[in-house]
Amino acid sequence: MDFITADQLTRAYGSGDSTVMAITDVSFMIEAGEFVAVMGESGAGKSTLLSIMGAMNTPTGGVYTVDGIDVYNLGQEQRADFRREFLGFIFQSFHLVPYLNVIENVMLPLTTVRLRRREKETMAMQALSWVGLETKAKRLPNQISGGEKERVAIARAIVNDPPILLADEPTGNLDSRNTQEVMELLQRLNEAGTTVIMVTHSAECAGYARRRLEMSDGRLVNNGAAEPLESPRKKAPAIRAA
Repeated sequence: MDFITADQLTRAYGSGDSTVMAITDVSFMIEAGEFVAVMGESGAGKSTLLSIMGAMNTPTGGVYTVDGIDVYNLGQEQRADFRREFLGFIFQSFHLVPYLNVIENVMLPLTTVRLRRREKETMAMQALSWVGLETKAKRLPNQISGGEKERVAIARAIVNDPPILLADEPTGNLDSRNTQEVMELLQRLNEAGTTVIMVTHSAECAGYARRRLEMSDGRLVNNGAAEPLESPRKKAPAIRAA
């Protein structure tokens, strides 16, 4: 059974002669546990599609379902509950709160969860352990490197143990060494059962995925498997603290 289904998704902005079609009639299915790369040039509609998949941007046409749930048929509060239960988000610009330390940043998605602070701290430390940063829990964002900031962002995204991880250019601000570490970490999470959907410009990063969706001018032009690259989906090693 398909876990995620997009059926003729369309998103338009403006009206009349000023209408801009961000995506048009995009349809695909993703099974639980897949690692999917979404590729295309700037303006192809990748980020718009990801925002729709993140239950943050109501399509003007089509249906989007996750685990049998018609996401945009939910009310606002139900949709917020859906995001909390199903989704983790990773962004290119980290979006860490500068005056909160690392563990406090990771705990942010737990703000509305009815747990004691000690339980939340335990969950956050487990997530930091996954990314190899448990020894830097008390540091501020300006006291860690760019690669470490992205790993903190990943820890924050997985602290709720969501079944789906959405990543928007997660290596866009990183050098080659940190890019490899982040991609190996995403691969580890996928191997542990998380469904990963990643927007990327990088063919090398897309090589870590099992499948590639290619977009052009707001339309899906390829729904097939990722082509094998020089180092496709090798066994990802454990990420160690720097």
